[in-house]
Amino acid sequence: MTNPLLENLTLPAFSRLSPEHVEPAIDQLLDEHRALVRSVLDKPGEHTWETLFQPLEDKDDQLKRAWSPVSHLHSVADNDDLRQAYNACLPKLTDHATELGQNEDLFRACKTLAEGDEYARLDIPRQKIISNALRDFRLSGIDLGQEDKNRYKELQQRLSKLQTQYEENLLDATHGWTKLVTDESLLSGLPETALELAAETARRRDQSGWLFTLEYPSYQPVMAYADDREFRQEMYTAYNTRASEQGPDAGKWDNGPLMTEILSLRQELSALLGYGNYAEYSLAKKMADTPDDVMAFLHDLAARSKAVAQQELAGLEKFADEEYGLQDLQAWDIPYYSEKLRQKKFDFSQEELRPYFPADQVVEGLFAVVNRLYGLSITQREGVEAWHTDVNYFEVRDEGGARRGGFYLDLYARPHKRGGAWMDECVTRKLNNGALQTPVAYLTCNFTPPVSGKPSLLTHDEVLTLFHEFGHGLHHILTLIDYAAVAGINGVPWDAVELPSQFLENWCWERESLDLFARHYENGEPLPGDLFGKMQQARTFHAGMHMVRQLELALFDFRLHYERRGRDTNDIQSLLDEVRGDVAVVKAPPDNRFQHGFAHIFAGGYAAGYYSYKWAEVLSADAFSRFEENGIFDPVTGRDFLHTVLEQGGSREPMDLFVEFRGRKPVIDALLRHSGITPATPVHP
Repeated sequence: MTNPLLENLTLPAFSRLSPEHVEPAIDQLLDEHRALVRSVLDKPGEHTWETLFQPLEDKDDQLKRAWSPVSHLHSVADNDDLRQAYNACLPKLTDHATELGQNEDLFRACKTLAEGDEYARLDIPRQKIISNALRDFRLSGIDLGQEDKNRYKELQQRLSKLQTQYEENLLDATHGWTKLVTDESLLSGLPETALELAAETARRRDQSGWLFTLEYPSYQPVMAYADDREFRQEMYTAYNTRASEQGPDAGKWDNGPLMTEILSLRQELSALLGYGNYAEYSLAKKMADTPDDVMAFLHDLAARSKAVAQQELAGLEKFADEEYGLQDLQAWDIPYYSEKLRQKKFDFSQEELRPYFPADQVVEGLFAVVNRLYGLSITQREGVEAWHTDVNYFEVRDEGGARRGGFYLDLYARPHKRGGAWMDECVTRKLNNGALQTPVAYLTCNFTPPVSGKPSLLTHDEVLTLFHEFGHGLHHILTLIDYAAVAGINGVPWDAVELPSQFLENWCWERESLDLFARHYENGEPLPGDLFGKMQQARTFHAGMHMVRQLELALFDFRLHYERRGRDTNDIQSLLDEVRGDVAVVKAPPDNRFQHGFAHIFAGGYAAGYYSYKWAEVLSADAFSRFEENGIFDPVTGRDFLHTVLEQGGSREPMDLFVEFRGRKPVIDALLRHSGITPATPVHP
């Protein structure tokens, strides 16, 4: 039987890929990788890039290309057989990574190369790869004794398993709860788009009425528009107790024990490597120098924002009392009365924008924006295999007509698909025996799908999400670095990787760019000037509350790892309560278990790194301020950002790239201005 994961294909053969292919392919590639390492190290003579790094990078790329579609399908088309195959391979891959990181012969070979004459003759990307490799050897425990090396391997194994289980629990909990509504009175206030989705969801499951789920396109409209307070509270409780010991499915998929063990193992891992805590270990690969730098940055933003947030909440409480007679504003009331206040204050609702943002049209507009900025042309390619009929594939070419890469676009929420939005790598740019391998990305969102014969109509927040993920995609696709380890997002510090994504969001607020795609889906009329004006006026509505919410998450994450907290679930909850007491303004109910669904830090790559969103937002806002000065489609400024940031990947330090683009180090003023918060003394991230 031929195995599509072992074929030298340009793109994954999703139609032929089955769970039974996964483990045999990974086993074979791991065996080949180990044999190659032995062969490379056994060669006589002095090691060079061509004899040491190049063959290992080639084999590593082959392994990553085989695993990429498997990992992706685990997120977007999960099933029991695939989950079993995925979980069978995960410990093998973890073991392999540890073996490489602790291979003393390989370490000595890399160190000899770094200290030899050839190193000075290598270009900057290859020098960066070698220096990163030496750093990663240290972070893999190369200096440890054998007993500690064995323990390191056990820790990585267990962490990999626990983090995957956390994410699977959250997925199962999200899809395990539904609410069927047959009483139309409960639906009062809900927009037509939400009702159509709920009716279609019920029909798909052979039920009569309106079926609501915890997928975001179903959950969010209830919280913002449902007049029935008990309905909102029921949805809020189900969503914010997912995978916990509280709520309607209490204990069924409880992530509590996993969190405490993950935190304990992370602390043990960092101590084993000589770090005082996991935050110090995490920062070894980030822009920020010390934990104190991160804490100072977050507390500085909190000091600037909390008073604004308190004023906003007081205004909302007064509005709810005076207009609706509600004196005990609860967490499940905040989105609803915020929307009511927004409508009164600005005569504006997010729902009014939906008709002007049909999904296909927004995608075309996004392509038009990056064409104006970078000279790119993006076209759909038919006949490319994907994992679902909703998925399309696109090719990207530069202004000279050269193919730069491609991407799969998967826009809509559906069962067995992880929530949220993300970009991931399918193929990474590199040279293969002189032939260029162009990069390919997965771009995944969870928008409301087309229902009742109507196109998918996006909120402005969803337009921002699409632009955000496409910014990540461009960072991956537009790299001109020919070595995979520092091409695209590879090798980019985690607290800088959000720069291109947050940066592209700015074009969702500009009239000149919105005119490229914001047109009514029925009559083609452009977004009316008065509606655009209201949208702009409402841009900073409750920005202080949004800011302190993000700071709450960032501080909780960082303190959790910096202060070595989490000895049990009560300690985790206690710390979250402390952070909320310091920076939050909205009081969470006692049964809120947000942390049980905080996959960014317990299952993703943001452990002791969630601050990265705000850190990089300083960079992105300040970078965009140059466009504000020169024109949002100024070709010179656009090409400068392309050449200095997007094309350089992880080959150089992000601060050097930023200074090259902006002419100076970043300051916080633009972020505060965009957030409606008055700047004080500029601070550097």
